[in-house]
Amino acid sequence: MSGRVVLVTAVGAASGSRAAAAALACAGSEPDRPGLMIDIGGRPPRPTLVASSGARELEERLTVHLPELRVASRGGTCHLAVPGDAEALERLPAALPLARDAVAVLHVPPGLFQDVLRLQGVEPSAVLLRADLAADRALTALVVRELNRRGSLVRVLKKPLAWVPARRALFGVLPSQAPGGLPPRLRESLLEGEISAAHRCYTGADDGETHTEGAAQQQRRGDESTGRWKRLHRDPERQAGR
Repeated sequence: MSGRVVLVTAVGAASGSRAAAAALACAGSEPDRPGLMIDIGGRPPRPTLVASSGARELEERLTVHLPELRVASRGGTCHLAVPGDAEALERLPAALPLARDAVAVLHVPPGLFQDVLRLQGVEPSAVLLRADLAADRALTALVVRELNRRGSLVRVLKKPLAWVPARRALFGVLPSQAPGGLPPRLRESLLEGEISAAHRCYTGADDGETHTEGAAQQQRRGDESTGRWKRLHRDPERQAGR
């Protein structure tokens, strides 16, 4: 598996993580190397009217090797739905090599995030957190801190994509430079792997730096007994349909 693998999840009740994952898959796509978005616990994807030849070829490979899972080419990307049960999650390591050297983006519900991190054969090169810092700054800092301890490159998206670019991303037709897409600095670090910046966390459209240490100390003093991952494991609200 030579391509990059990025996990995308939400902190607390933040919305928009699925569209952010789709946008990242779009940004990492090339004509002969379509991005793969794996939607864990998501609904079966439907094919779009227009899809690239590379996306259709990837769809065929996934269909042949993983016939029990639902897959569809969408624009310049390919979407694969994986149920959230333990047996289905064990199929993830078999799906990732089929993307070859393209980017694979795993959209993971908060309640399954730790399970995916523990899977053998799933080695994320980066993690994108969709978080509302006004409500969950301290919690986000704790999650970032925990992932940094694992050696993960972590980025935070503090605002969801607007409706139009979000829909374009989910249809696989949001180019990396399109207005309203992911912030360039965030996108490039996730796709290109700026490891030297692994312990700095950039957020939102202005790419401002999040100061995690002070917020983490405040959260520990206020509610240390609740555990670092309690709110992260809450089931997020269901997002809007495709």
